[in-house]
Amino acid sequence: MPGSQSRARARDRNNILNRAEFLSLNQPPKGVPEPRGSSARKGSGPSAQPPPPGDGARERRQSQQLPEEDCMQLNPSFKGIAFSSLLAIDICMSKRLGVCAGRAASWASARSIIKLIGVTGHGVPWIGGTILCLVKSSTLAGQEVLLNLLLALLLDIMTVAGMQKLIKRRGPFDTSPGLLDYLTMDVYAFPAGHASRAAMVSKFFLSHLVLAVPLRVLLVLWALCVGLSRVMIGRHHVTDVVSGFALGYLQFRLVELVWMSSNTCQMLISAW
Repeated sequence: MPGSQSRARARDRNNILNRAEFLSLNQPPKGVPEPRGSSARKGSGPSAQPPPPGDGARERRQSQQLPEEDCMQLNPSFKGIAFSSLLAIDICMSKRLGVCAGRAASWASARSIIKLIGVTGHGVPWIGGTILCLVKSSTLAGQEVLLNLLLALLLDIMTVAGMQKLIKRRGPFDTSPGLLDYLTMDVYAFPAGHASRAAMVSKFFLSHLVLAVPLRVLLVLWALCVGLSRVMIGRHHVTDVVSGFALGYLQFRLVELVWMSSNTCQMLISAW
């Protein structure tokens, strides 16, 4: 009996498959299922314990409570794709049109002239000029038009400043606002305050002043040039300017609805 045991141990030592580096060859592959008998024997052993009944429900609750940023949106909606595409087109067009955005830009030599065109649509010169003309005016009709224009300019500045503070959209280029922009709180990109003011003023003059046809065409071209100049110096996107034009028209319609009569204007002037 001891001789047979020693011979068996010698065979085990001589078997190359019993070495440590070849033990993985004796294990069944991972993809091959184990026989039913072995699984039954394993399950019937004393060490086998059924999983706790609450584990599956707890895992399902945790998977349902994943934060929204951890969930991948595999099927984005058509609206999301369209919005992202339009936003990319807007940024690309604004970058291409920003030819005066910096000193190294292609039209850097014309930056001063383009900025001067934009200054003609600024709120500070328009408010100051309107107040000066209102003081110098001696006719009731002129005072009525000028006082309503002043109301429209103040409405434009407050509306643009509130929307920009709410949305806080940056421009396509890293350009800092000027001193006049800080005075009128025109520090963000959306909507374009110069464009809204130019559209509102041009529509106001076309409706309440008797102008020749060439002057009317020049007035419309001036509004368009003011909006384009803001894109060329890199302060606004194309959609910012377009939204500014639409906002200026809406402001004009609102001022027309609340138009102050001559008596109301005289009462305000006398109180002032």
